[in-house]
Amino acid sequence: LVMVTALTIGLSVAARTITNIRTSEDAQNSEQAFSAAEAGIEQSLTNLNSVKGTFPNNATYQTTVNPLSGIEFPLNNGSPVLKDDAIDLWLSTYPGYTNPWSGNITFYWGQPADTCSTSETTNSMAALEVIAVVGTRANPRVERYAFDPCSPRSLTNQFTFIAPGGGVVSGKTYRYRRTITVTSGLFVRVVPLYSPVLIAAKGCDSANANCAALPSQGTVIEAVGTVNNTQRKLVTYRNYPKLPT
Repeated sequence: LVMVTALTIGLSVAARTITNIRTSEDAQNSEQAFSAAEAGIEQSLTNLNSVKGTFPNNATYQTTVNPLSGIEFPLNNGSPVLKDDAIDLWLSTYPGYTNPWSGNITFYWGQPADTCSTSETTNSMAALEVIAVVGTRANPRVERYAFDPCSPRSLTNQFTFIAPGGGVVSGKTYRYRRTITVTSGLFVRVVPLYSPVLIAAKGCDSANANCAALPSQGTVIEAVGTVNNTQRKLVTYRNYPKLPT
């Protein structure tokens, strides 16, 4: 009985020790794989090329660099745009403003819980100012639009009232939408007023038809770090520099 009891305790201690060792090794491998992926991200951010390599501890990394393009974009990488701040949507080739884009752009913003109020402290419903710069680099023109889903407020600020009726962009539902038509567009600047808000853009009309891919907005870099069959993946976005106010 004493031998069985001692053996049971010994096996339990041994099993716990082995588990702790494995957990420690997995944590160490995960940390090293994460560091390797970060190193790959840094290299690709420097030269915007896909790279791969190996460290002395046998950690490896591999990156892929692709243009950030498509029919639809959550602006600001899916984060809210601050009130009175601005986010740019490129409609030409950066940085030379070549190949101006023409077509319909539908902007989506707002959430069901937004409240409409003329008071700045209680209002959470954003209006949008849209500034489209079109034409050529030598002879640009500015077209301005202002949309407000808050009916009482639109009567005083003279913005175009937008009724509810949004849509889904990249899996996220927005409460409002508005389409503008751009001819020879260079870029569009979108400014949320009264409240910060999530904004998305789609190269389609309001009926979600006549779609066309929008120009590249930067690059997306994916990096995978590997150590002893443990992998960590990082994704980062490098948007084009924000234009001066």
